[in-house]
Amino acid sequence: MTQQTAKGAETRRLLLNTALRLFAKEGFAGTTMRAIARESGVSLGNTYYYFESKDAIVHELFRNLVEQHRSASWPLLVPGNNLETNVRLSLEKSLEILSPFHEFGPAFIRTAFSGAQDELAETRRALELELWRQVVATARPLPPLAIRQDLPQLLRLVQRGVFLFWAYDSSVDAKRSRRLVKNVAPAIARLVVLSRMPVVRSILDDVISLVRPAT
Repeated sequence: MTQQTAKGAETRRLLLNTALRLFAKEGFAGTTMRAIARESGVSLGNTYYYFESKDAIVHELFRNLVEQHRSASWPLLVPGNNLETNVRLSLEKSLEILSPFHEFGPAFIRTAFSGAQDELAETRRALELELWRQVVATARPLPPLAIRQDLPQLLRLVQRGVFLFWAYDSSVDAKRSRRLVKNVAPAIARLVVLSRMPVVRSILDDVISLVRPAT
C-alpha cells in the first residue's frame, strides 16, 4: 500500500513538472492534456485520473506556492518588527515566489477566486490565514485588541487584491506590483492605528464581513 502511494505521488509530481515545462514552452492555452500525457510517458487515462483538467494542475501548483510562501515568510516575522514591516515582507515574498509563473496569472485568478470549497481550497485558506495570524502576532506594538482577531482576514483580503493586480500587471518584472506593495504596507499600518476611531472600525467591520467565514 505504501509503495503504491509513493508511486502515485511520484506520478503526480511527474505530471505536474511536465505540465509546467510545457506551459512555459507552449503557453497555457497551447498545452493540451494529451501533450502532457505524451511528454510524461503516462497514459492519457492515468493523466486524467490524477488531474481532471489543466485548471486542476494549476490548482495544485497554486496550493504548492501558498505553502512555499508560508515557509519562506515565517522566518522573516521576528518579534520586534512593526506591522508595516511584517506586511511588506510577506507581500514582497509572495510576489517573489509567484514571479516565475506570471504567464499563468489569469489561470491562478480562476483558482483563487473560484469559490471552491474542496479540500485543496480549504488547505490553501488555512495556510494563508496561519501566516497572516503570525504577521499580526509578531508585530510590535500589537494591533488594537478590537481588531486583532479579524485583522488576519483583512490582510488576506489585501493579499488577494495585490495578487489580482499582479496577475494582470504588464510592467517589466511586475514593477508596478512591487510599488503597490510598498505603498500598501504603510497604508494598512495607518488604517490599523485609525481603527480605534468608531467610524473607521465600522468600515473595517463591513469589509471584513465580506470574507469572514459563515458560522
